[in-house]
Amino acid sequence: MYRHIFFDLDDTLLDFHKAEAIAIGRTFRDFGLPDTDDAIRHYSRVNQRQWELLNRGKLTREQVLITRFQILFQEMGLSADAEAVRDRYEGYLSQGHYFIPGAPEVLHALSPKYRLYIASNGTASVQYSRLNSAGILPLFQGVFISQELGANKPSQAFFERAFSKIPGFQPSEALLVGDSLSSDILGARNAGIGACWFNPRGLAQDPELLPDFEIRGLPELLSIL
Repeated sequence: MYRHIFFDLDDTLLDFHKAEAIAIGRTFRDFGLPDTDDAIRHYSRVNQRQWELLNRGKLTREQVLITRFQILFQEMGLSADAEAVRDRYEGYLSQGHYFIPGAPEVLHALSPKYRLYIASNGTASVQYSRLNSAGILPLFQGVFISQELGANKPSQAFFERAFSKIPGFQPSEALLVGDSLSSDILGARNAGIGACWFNPRGLAQDPELLPDFEIRGLPELLSIL
């Protein structure tokens, strides 16, 4: 029986792609860079590739935050200060939140019955700001962010450090809900806890990373629990 439910934040509870597009568009305009839909999609693709490298242990989080802009500017033939752009972008990203459909209702339904936690690889200041903006921070018993723990999902170290902060924690009583096979589902496997794949786009399963559960919408989680 589950007692502890861990949630990824980006694209599981909050719509990161929408927040990203708005924040990067504002940032590009500030620096006189092209803010077309193609440019924003180009950034999103580069960003995703860098985070996948982090998941595989090829890059550190700090490297990802800078190299995504350096690579983007190189590929687009642009000249800009990657660190300054990063700082402005994170400032804009921290200002808004956009819920995945059903997220607040599901959290409010679960919080009286389960201990809820956030497990995220995002930047701590950005994630706390978004959780506060969304008004859902009080629903969580703990917020575990890689920057603060000193280890990234999907590493076992990330979860061991998180579990050590929960009194009486038993892995058999925990479930992780997330949208990423390479970060969340693999992470749950590494940690020895249950895994629920949030797969709203109906992506194909990876036979080597089969979750315990798969849902297309967050309200389906209520029938599982």
